[in-house]
Amino acid sequence: MLIYAAADIHGHGERIRSIEKQVTIHRPDLLVLAGDISRRRQPDVMLDGLSRLDLPVLLIRGNSDCRDIGRRLQSFPRLRSIHLSAARFGGVDFVGIGGTLPLPFHSRLGFKETEAVTRVSAMLQDYSVLVVHPPPYGIRDRVLGKFHAGSRAVRRLVDRCSPALVICGHIHEQAGVESLGKTIVVNCAMGRSGGGALIRYDGRSAPVCRMLPPDP
Repeated sequence: MLIYAAADIHGHGERIRSIEKQVTIHRPDLLVLAGDISRRRQPDVMLDGLSRLDLPVLLIRGNSDCRDIGRRLQSFPRLRSIHLSAARFGGVDFVGIGGTLPLPFHSRLGFKETEAVTRVSAMLQDYSVLVVHPPPYGIRDRVLGKFHAGSRAVRRLVDRCSPALVICGHIHEQAGVESLGKTIVVNCAMGRSGGGALIRYDGRSAPVCRMLPPDP
């Protein structure tokens, strides 16, 4: 299965057009969005654009997305939130945690972070894909080139459960791929440092990832 992963669209029309272009070129089976999809105002405009891509979309909410994005998805049947839930697609299990509280050089998954991590840890297997907005602390999470701003809770979750793949974003300047033990971490933030990622994964073999360059 070919997964196209992206994050941090932030409602920018040129980023949606870039996604449309990559979908046309590469014909992925699934689009996974790791948060910060829209601005808080008029999110339906962005959701409508995504629904026109003619492929299934799994997503979670980031810190810039409206809180009721899950309810709004009822109008867009191709789009599905996987916040605190699991979804199977193409023989691969996807588990998500939506939301992020950006703090100085640190990120939290939300006010009920411990509860969310506990619920998700019971769903994760070593072949699962974990979709979160912030990266695990210490992995693809440097701001200003030196300060780690990832989530310690995500780091603990990955250390404990060792999912095959983590798809994240949030730290725009750190798009890329890095290993954390047996887990492949893909920061697929869009912007100056990246245009998302193509991931081949069948739920058994190790994921194979290729970062896409940003559109000029």
